[in-house]
Amino acid sequence: MSQVLPGDAPLVHDLIGIGFGPSNVAMAIALREHNAGVGPGEAVTAHFFEQQPSFGWHRGMLIDDATMQVSFLKDLVTLRNPASRYSFLCYLKSRGRLIDYVNHKNLFPLRVEFHDYFEWAAAQVDDMVSYGHEVVGVTPVVRDGLIEHLDVTVRSGEGLAVHRARNLVVATGLRPVMPEGVERGDRVWHNSELLTRADELETTSPSRFVVVGAGQSAAENVAYLHRRFPDAEVCAVFSRYGYSPADDSSFANRIFDPAAVDEYFAAPEDVKRRLLDYHGNTNYSVVDIDLIQSLYRQMYQEKVTGTERLRFVNVSRLTGVEETPDAVRATVTSLVTGEETLLDADVVLCATGYSPADPFAVLGEAADHCLRDDQGRVRVERDYRVTTDPALRCGIYLQGGTEHTHGITSSLLSNTAVRVGEILDSLLERGLTSAGDGARTAADGAGSAAR
Repeated sequence: MSQVLPGDAPLVHDLIGIGFGPSNVAMAIALREHNAGVGPGEAVTAHFFEQQPSFGWHRGMLIDDATMQVSFLKDLVTLRNPASRYSFLCYLKSRGRLIDYVNHKNLFPLRVEFHDYFEWAAAQVDDMVSYGHEVVGVTPVVRDGLIEHLDVTVRSGEGLAVHRARNLVVATGLRPVMPEGVERGDRVWHNSELLTRADELETTSPSRFVVVGAGQSAAENVAYLHRRFPDAEVCAVFSRYGYSPADDSSFANRIFDPAAVDEYFAAPEDVKRRLLDYHGNTNYSVVDIDLIQSLYRQMYQEKVTGTERLRFVNVSRLTGVEETPDAVRATVTSLVTGEETLLDADVVLCATGYSPADPFAVLGEAADHCLRDDQGRVRVERDYRVTTDPALRCGIYLQGGTEHTHGITSSLLSNTAVRVGEILDSLLERGLTSAGDGARTAADGAGSAAR
């Protein structure tokens, strides 16, 4: 731990953000809008650090015809502030496409378009972020046995620098997950890198792809590779009989409502588990019904014409991968018979999902003050603040990695706008900002005069 010496007066940010994906872009916008409506002494000072050289959100998955699975109204701001100038509709107006989009009669934008919206929004607050800066540690600053500041060590091309904060908001995103025993390589990819790696094959003539996974990304990857490489066979491998349709019906979608977060947070553990089981088919390992039907139609058409390039190896799983410089051999095992099938391919593509990045990996010594539950999971309050021991007065807020406490929306866009508003409210109510310091100083002074 670092000890503050008498006379030290470093610049202290009210909030430092770790990561600058959509969640912390939304946080920066909420702060910008708050600060625009208060006096200079009440503004919340903040800065964000992002290790990428520029804004980017799942760039390797921006297939040209893939659409979002949430309404455009669940953008970075609208559910918190419908009048915000940072909304998707304002973005469309700035791009000259507002009327065209209205005529489109579609709630779900292209994914590449929504990414452009995110870039547009991030550019509006780029004075609040330092790109190419990686947070490598967080050290509590101790004074009189209490911790009211955290020193954040950041690495960039200029070396290491330390920035001091009263609060942190951690939004380090998701990390790709590979099948057990399988590692990425030149010919073994995770779907997060699909578009960049597929470009490498433009000068070759691939003959077969093996795509592993049963979710939306897997199905999109199958359709994309089948279309982009018209001479190649595409083999989809999954443990089910077929893709399961996503339940996006109106009642089921209530699991994504802001009020559902309150209910989930207050529910007993057994009810939490049941809710995830009941409504996992709104998000996990499910596919839009239109895409399912399109793939089946394509498969059937090829059977009729005798030119089968689209194959589905179901009730099976990938059990081994052997890579050579010129090819990769996938071992696929039937879950019913145990029979092994060897598939020689140019690429094995694993669309096997993501897991939240461990926030403790960047919190360093500060993680020692964060409490866990009896299952070893981080304890999180309703306002997304990590539960800490009494000595740590700073707020450490999580945007992601809170599914066990806040439900299915933890890593999704659905509640991003609402969540950042709740975090901002918590910061202000707890008074751990420079404005709060002023208020406490004034109150202490009044108390001294009274005494």
